[in-house]
Amino acid sequence: QVQLVESGGGLVQAGGSLRLSCAASGRTFGSYAMGWFRQAPGKEREAVAAITSWSGGTAYYADSVKGRFSISRDNAKNKLYLQMNSLKPEDTAVYYCAAGQYAEDLYHSDSAVRYWGQGTPVTVSS
Repeated sequence: QVQLVESGGGLVQAGGSLRLSCAASGRTFGSYAMGWFRQAPGKEREAVAAITSWSGGTAYYADSVKGRFSISRDNAKNKLYLQMNSLKPEDTAVYYCAAGQYAEDLYHSDSAVRYWGQGTPVTVSS
C-alpha cells in the first residue's frame, strides 16, 4: 500500500512557475513508476508526465508541456516533483500524483495507476 499526498499547488500568473511535490508513504516508493496527471474543469483527466522507478530514468511528457515541465524523484526522500515553468492559463487543473508499475503505461493510460493522491489545484491567471 502506498499513500500519496500532493502539495505546492496555488494561484500563479501566466509565465510564472510552480513546483509540485508528492510525498509517498511506505518503503516501496522506489519500486514504483510515478506520474503526474491533471484534470481541468469539464475535461477528461490526462497524463502530464511519468518517470521510471529509478531517479534519472526515462521520463515521458505530454506534448503540451514538453520543454516547460520537468518530472523528477528522490527515492531517498520518498518524493516526486513536477517543476512547471512558463505556465499558461490552459495549465489550470487539479494535478494528481500517481503510482504504477511501468512509466510508459502510466503515460499512456490512467488505467495503469495503482495508487492516486488526492490532488492539488493549480490556477494560472492570464
